[in-house]
Amino acid sequence: MAIRLTYQLACQLFRWLALLARSSAAKDVEILMLRHQLTVAQRIQPRPQFFSGAIGL
Repeated sequence: MAIRLTYQLACQLFRWLALLARSSAAKDVEILMLRHQLTVAQRIQPRPQFFSGAIGL
């Protein structure tokens, strides 16, 4: 259990260090790609619409 926790903490630390080392342009490109992926995912499967009248409240 302690080994797993140590491993996960080390991985997170390396992710933070990698994030600090990247330029702002690389971060902007990643944000644009994630926004595009979210848009495509929402187009494929839209969020469900909840109506309070349909529940019977």
